[in-house]
Amino acid sequence: MSGSGGAGAPWNPYGGGRPPGPGGPPLPPPGPWPPAPARRLTFGRLFNPIAVGRAVFTPSRPDRVHDPMVKRVQVVRTIVGLVAITWMLLSYGLASDADAVVDDRFAQIRTTLIVLGVTFPVAVAVFIAAARPPNRRVFLRRVGKPAGALLALVVTIAVPRLITGLGYVTEETNWTASAGRVVLLFALGAFALWLAPFGLYGIAQSLVHVFRTADLHETVPPLLATLLVWEVALFDLFRGAYDSVPFWVRMAFTLGAPLSVTLVALWELRRLRTRHGITLRGALLR
Repeated sequence: MSGSGGAGAPWNPYGGGRPPGPGGPPLPPPGPWPPAPARRLTFGRLFNPIAVGRAVFTPSRPDRVHDPMVKRVQVVRTIVGLVAITWMLLSYGLASDADAVVDDRFAQIRTTLIVLGVTFPVAVAVFIAAARPPNRRVFLRRVGKPAGALLALVVTIAVPRLITGLGYVTEETNWTASAGRVVLLFALGAFALWLAPFGLYGIAQSLVHVFRTADLHETVPPLLATLLVWEVALFDLFRGAYDSVPFWVRMAFTLGAPLSVTLVALWELRRLRTRHGITLRGALLR
């Protein structure tokens, strides 16, 4: 018996055929969820540092997989890690107050950026070189935005040092010496008020999105995050970070971050494979 409702007819999700379930075809896998549409960065929104930070540091490739569960786990992991490190710095007297904690974290961020500045081009080059055509050309076209996000954060953190290092601002600067100095004072103040939330938002987004490397491919952020966090842990180990902390606490904090990031990365890669059919081998066409 033939026809749209016959027993042998394939199920049509738009009507007709057998519905999914017992005796019918299996349910389709869930997802991927479509990402939220990116808002255009108009001239007026350039004065909003968060809007600019969102455009610079958030992945925007329209066909990428956007899994809210993965993002929630990444955010929770980042927050727990920051809270744990802050607790250790204050509990064991490694930092005297909140300002010292902030200074320590920014020193860690600078170290991470230096490590990433070396790791990022090498890891991305290996990933692209391992891919077969035509994906190799596709990844080469996509690499600009992740590289731009990394460069933007490096410049943001370096700008205050450049301003003071080049002598434009010193402790002896007389801001009322001339009208030009007054204008410079207001210009630098306005720029600092814009730059601070932009930089803080960029740091937070870079920790979650691993410098928007999902724009390159969905499997790159968990892989790069795992590589980077183990490099930073080894660097801390060899430079003797937290030497005044009890041994087991030091080991827990030195190894806790890379182990937790690795577990989250493995879970993310498995979820990409089982829920969305995305694998590293498929990306490389191997």
